[in-house]
Amino acid sequence: MLLTSLVLNALLLIATMAAFLTMRKYRQRLYVCEGRELAPAIPLVSLGQFDDAFESGEHGPTRATEVHFIGNGDGVPGGTTEREAWILAVLAKRASRLFEFGTCTGRTTYLWARNSPPDAHIATITLTPDEADEYRHEGGDSRRALQTARLESRYTRFMYSGAPAEEKVEQLFGDSKELDERPFAADCDLVFVDGSHAYSYVKSDSEKALEMVAPGGVVLWHDYKGPNSDAEGVFRYLNELARELDLVQLQGTNLVAYRAPVDG
Repeated sequence: MLLTSLVLNALLLIATMAAFLTMRKYRQRLYVCEGRELAPAIPLVSLGQFDDAFESGEHGPTRATEVHFIGNGDGVPGGTTEREAWILAVLAKRASRLFEFGTCTGRTTYLWARNSPPDAHIATITLTPDEADEYRHEGGDSRRALQTARLESRYTRFMYSGAPAEEKVEQLFGDSKELDERPFAADCDLVFVDGSHAYSYVKSDSEKALEMVAPGGVVLWHDYKGPNSDAEGVFRYLNELARELDLVQLQGTNLVAYRAPVDG
């Protein structure tokens, strides 16, 4: 009798926990749908699910993902993790037209230039220190995003400067909100949105990126971290965009990705 009671209690506990987890998942979706970005709205996928270049062999990543690489240094503002930088470098191997919002130190630009095909063209945009006052802060934008953008716009020479790969790079200076995306329309195999984390800039850069990406091309966003992070504008905007487009978060990273349909 005692054993039966213990079994029933255990089953009841399991059922209660299952119901709780189901309700929690439901409430998380509900919060996102009502505009309360308290939970990610974007599904996680493995790298292999997103792109067959990352399909693992019996020893892990294959030699097809081997790249020229430089790690991220201590005390360097901004920057991707080493896993994220590797992903960007691998994707560059099959890209001929690339665009980057937010040059910062030029590390991603350099990795793209080193790993992309010989005839590739890479355009990247940033503010210079002298242009910091042109930053267009808007109501609802995070003040912290303004400070970060100014910190990351202090460079006029970059990691690629003086390297042979520099010949692939077109460095653009100015406010990305003023960028005319029409010369790049539907022409970019790979676009990386990693500029200001302010909501208005993420929205503007993303709208331009989606006009730039070619059929079958990829748009990547950095710093999808959460509602209370230093990049809450990224989290908020991408959760909204995920209601319209099939976005995915790449497992083990803060990267969100979108592949444009081949048929437009």
